[in-house]
Amino acid sequence: MKRINYSSRAPLEEIVGYSRMVKVGDHIYIGGTTAVLPDGSVSGESPYEQAKYIFEKLVRLLKEAEAVNKDVIKIKAYVTDMKFAKEVGDAFSEFFKEVRPLFTMVETPKLNRPTQFVEIELEAIVGCGTE
Repeated sequence: MKRINYSSRAPLEEIVGYSRMVKVGDHIYIGGTTAVLPDGSVSGESPYEQAKYIFEKLVRLLKEAEAVNKDVIKIKAYVTDMKFAKEVGDAFSEFFKEVRPLFTMVETPKLNRPTQFVEIELEAIVGCGTE
């Protein structure tokens, strides 16, 4: 199977040596993604705003790999406090309610920046869609 590495052009990807998204055959894996902007600031002041920004970013990445929302099979969200679960779930529903992928949300003590509330990773299979 062919492997394609994708970058979101975040500086840390090049420094550390990792990809934001990897496509192997028809399988797509997007690593933990936060609401960090190119200048290093964080987009959104609430868990909902950050999650919505992240989901928008993930959907853009999927398009680069010739996939769509309906191809998503699994999403994992890490929140710094489970009290944010509803807000993150509300943002999730705007993009994936009809698709109904697996969705796991867990609490983690902290993320890279104190102003980050959520980090999300995603898996998809191109063309699998839902019926």
